[in-house]
Amino acid sequence: MLAIEIEEHARKLMEVQGPKAIAEAAQKARRFEEQGAAEQAATWRRIEAAMIRMQGPRAK
Repeated sequence: MLAIEIEEHARKLMEVQGPKAIAEAAQKARRFEEQGAAEQAATWRRIEAAMIRMQGPRAK
């Protein structure tokens, strides 16, 4: 998946599901890792990372 596609997918998920989309992406990545599907897991990790970036910095 291209970087632009990752960003678009992440943005759509965040619009629909809000912050819980990050947790769902992480769960999907983990399931793919457990199944040995490294490429799909890597894609979901990239989507997760894009959503985290979209949230911006957090105040301490």
